Formats: sequence, structure tokens, C-alpha cells
Amino acid sequence: MATTANTKSTTTKAQRSAAAKKAAETRAANQQTTAETAVAYVRQTAERAVDVPVGAALTVAETVKPLTETTSREREIKRLRTQVTREINKLERRGGQARRKATTRVRGTRNRVERDLKQRRNKIERAVKQNRTKAEKAVKENRVRAEKAVKDAQTAVTDRFEAVRS
Repeated sequence: MATTANTKSTTTKAQRSAAAKKAAETRAANQQTTAETAVAYVRQTAERAVDVPVGAALTVAETVKPLTETTSREREIKRLRTQVTREINKLERRGGQARRKATTRVRGTRNRVERDLKQRRNKIERAVKQNRTKAEKAVKENRVRAEKAVKDAQTAVTDRFEAVRS
């Protein structure tokens, strides 16, 4: 029975060892695959960074016509000058139109604000004038009443003084 137990435990050790080796190989392969993926990504990005400017330069080189003849060169320069002048004039008209529109809008806003202020000022001036007139009228009425009361009091005092004297 002892041999069977030893054989069984030996087999288990061998299986464990084989499984550990296989796991180590798998880990190494995965690390290598990850590294290869990263290198491939970096390589692709670098190639793209180089390919884009080269492609643009080739496209421009194919598009630009060689101006070797004097007449065709002068004609092309004149055409480009006319096109640039036309574009500048267009931009100038557009800018002028925008400036005039903005000026008109500002002028309208200024006039509206001035009109509102004038209306408010006139309304306040009218209210102040009415209040001053009412206050002056009330003061005058009170002064007349007070003067009459003083006169009546003086008359009453004089009459009593005369009555006491006689």
C-alpha cells in the first residue's frame, strides 16, 4: 500500500510541475504578444506621422503646374492677381456692409435710449412742478389761515382789554 501512495503522490507532483511550466509559458507568450502589440501601434503611429506630410507634398506637387514659359507664367500671375483682388474687394464690401449695419443699429439704440431718458426726465419734471405748486398753494393757504387766526386773536385780546378798561 505504501508504494501506491508514493506513486500517487509522485504523479501529482509531476502533474503540478507540468501545469506550472505550461502556465509560465502562457504568461511569457502573453507578455510577448502585449509587447508586440504596443510596438506595432507605435510603428503605425510613426508611419502615419511621416506619410501624411509626404502625401500632402506629393498632392501639391501634382497640382502645381510648372510655369516654364514666360507667357503662361505671366498669364497665370495675372489670373492669380485678379482673383486675389476680387476676393479682397468681396471681403471689403462684406466688412463695410457689416460696419454700416452695426452703425445703424447703434444709432437706433442710442436714439431709443435718448428718447426714453427724455420722456422720463419730462415726466419727473412735471411731477416735481406739480408737487411744488401744491406745496406752495398749501403754504399760502396755511399762512393766510395763520394770519387770520393771529388777527382774530389780536382783535379778541383788544376787545377784552377795552372791555376790562371800561
